[in-house]
Amino acid sequence: MKSTIHKTAIIDSKAKIDLDVEIGPYCIVKKGVQISKGTKLLSHVVIEGNTVISENCTFFPFSSIGLPPQDLKYRGEPTKLIIGNDNVMREYVTIHRASVGGDETTVVGSNNYFMAYVHIAHNCRVGNHNILANAATLAGHVVVEDFTIIGGLAAVHQFTRIGRYAMIGGLSGVVQDVPPYMVAAGSRAKLFGPNTIGLKRHGFSDRAITAVKKTYKILFREKRSLKDAIRKVREDFAEFPEIGHLIEFIEKNKRGICR
Repeated sequence: MKSTIHKTAIIDSKAKIDLDVEIGPYCIVKKGVQISKGTKLLSHVVIEGNTVISENCTFFPFSSIGLPPQDLKYRGEPTKLIIGNDNVMREYVTIHRASVGGDETTVVGSNNYFMAYVHIAHNCRVGNHNILANAATLAGHVVVEDFTIIGGLAAVHQFTRIGRYAMIGGLSGVVQDVPPYMVAAGSRAKLFGPNTIGLKRHGFSDRAITAVKKTYKILFREKRSLKDAIRKVREDFAEFPEIGHLIEFIEKNKRGICR
């Protein structure tokens, strides 16, 4: 199916637009951009830079994608932004391409839903099936795994990680890593226990959820050193891959763990 491009849209001749792409009124697509089939730009969308957008994404009015990073050391280097399939970017979402250093790529996976005014900064790596509510903000180099929910107006400090199936309360300030399967909230976010409801909704077994609950108590509520707590968790719950991932996540932390 041929692409539909509104007469008021401005498309650079060096942009690569696949078949079956819809580009609405007053959109701007600059050189270096690649847009795959089934993607829709509703109106007033700006996409630029070395930006690759995969299939069936929808960009609502005034979203700005692939613009330069808000990083003072950036000097126009050819960094990149990659966006996967089936993502929804609501009004005024901003996603910046990477800054220099590291792999020089900002990555957004597939099946994510970003509500209005969400900001994804340079060099972030966002996985799949995440929901970011209105005005949630990720600073540079943040890593978000899969199936998380980040509440409205929450802010995540640079280089912080959010583990899979975690939930972040609205208006939270997250300055340390949030382990997988946990709920965190507060102006300086702290843990409030496992995300039990979320785990049930995603089909986790009762045994796995019980293991997560017990692991939480051992790691964060008993008076043990972290090293000793990890040892006990490994001994007690070796059969659960969910717990294995949780421990691996904690052991890789560099900013400290939210407690």
